[in-house]
Amino acid sequence: MRHATTPTFITRFFPFLSFPRPFIPKISLLLACLHSTMIPTLRVASRSAVAREANMRLVLGARCGSTWANVPQGPPDAILGITEAFKADSFKEKINLGVGAYRDDKGKPYVLPSVRAAEDKVVASRADKEYAGITGIPSFTSAAAELAYGSDSPVLKEDRLVITQTISGTGALRIGGAFLERFYPGAKKVYLPNPSWANHNAVFKDSGLEVEKYRYYNKDTIGLDFEGLIADIKAAPNNSIILLHACAHNPTGVDPTEAQWRQISDVFKEKGHFAFFDMAYQGFASGNTDKDAFAPRHFVAEGHNIALCQSFAKNMGLYGERVGAFSLVTASAEEKKRVDSQIKILIRPFYSNPPIHGARVASTILNDPALNKQWLGEVKGMADRIIEMRALLRTNLEQLGSKHDWSHITSQIGMFAYTGLKPEQMDALAKEHSVYATKDGRISVAGITSDNVKRLAEAIYKVTG
Repeated sequence: MRHATTPTFITRFFPFLSFPRPFIPKISLLLACLHSTMIPTLRVASRSAVAREANMRLVLGARCGSTWANVPQGPPDAILGITEAFKADSFKEKINLGVGAYRDDKGKPYVLPSVRAAEDKVVASRADKEYAGITGIPSFTSAAAELAYGSDSPVLKEDRLVITQTISGTGALRIGGAFLERFYPGAKKVYLPNPSWANHNAVFKDSGLEVEKYRYYNKDTIGLDFEGLIADIKAAPNNSIILLHACAHNPTGVDPTEAQWRQISDVFKEKGHFAFFDMAYQGFASGNTDKDAFAPRHFVAEGHNIALCQSFAKNMGLYGERVGAFSLVTASAEEKKRVDSQIKILIRPFYSNPPIHGARVASTILNDPALNKQWLGEVKGMADRIIEMRALLRTNLEQLGSKHDWSHITSQIGMFAYTGLKPEQMDALAKEHSVYATKDGRISVAGITSDNVKRLAEAIYKVTG
């Protein structure tokens, strides 16, 4: 109970207190002093605390927002944009010629029967899921080497080939680029054909190499600029690294003839150039794996110690399994050991070791005689369908009365064709005819079917005249 004489201001601030009369004057004076000195101090302290808290929030917010604040927006992927536009189109007879994957004659993804059979064998074997070695599954890499170089290759017999399993062809290119950046004794610069697969430039630049171009495609003839190619590789400094598409050049579908490959090899020998082959379509181009490997095999036979990238995405349809190989021809078995040791050191911090399932499937196909024969037949079937679609497209265009020369459609080879159409014509194909492809005029012939080839020809005829 409060004392009756306790001052009002005391009870207002301290309602639980009650004091006898003799103490009231002294307590009142003390509290008055405290009120006059502490309250302003508390108010200042409170304001300072609020300010500090606000500043802290500002600093923390700035820190959280600034970490990636300067990351620029990357350009959209051209192929992804085509796919999105295609999906958004409601027209039932739309055609997608932008996808770099094989389709059957109904326009559907195709899993090779030999792949299904090999996969069944792999699963039935109940193999473990242990790590592969750094360079992959030996049964796969040895079979991949034979496929690329030939089973009777002196390089294999003399144990001069370094080979590693890779994450498809892109991984092979990346490992090759990194190895050259670290150990190539000449200029750390790679020459690419103009044009080349879009990813080549990024892969080699990210490997630490400079990138230059050499002439390859002639827009006027829609064919190979062989004179420009020879002139540019002759003009390149001695011992330059030059990338070559082994077959089915992407994106043009234009390949040198065997006679021209021989001339290219001769110039490489004269200049001391290093040949770096990308072979993503062995068997898929002509339907014959030996024919498609002519260029790298000829270079090796002529004494070039080449680098070679292999992919099993197209010729086995193992797109998502990411199965590939990178190999280097060395001068001796002793040199092979040293190079192999450095390849392993290079791979280890990249991804330690490659995935096993796709490589086991590929290995089963390559090492089982019956499955291998079946697979070779299926590869030829895919290549033949591509060749047939080329012929049908050209025939339909000519029958429509087109005054343009479409012979390049059938003289080119592989999955892709350079039509010669201009960007504005490609835009018209998409907007007016629901035909989707890249603006540079490249089309994926795999997207052409018996059902849509006539409509495609009509659309091309309408935009080209």
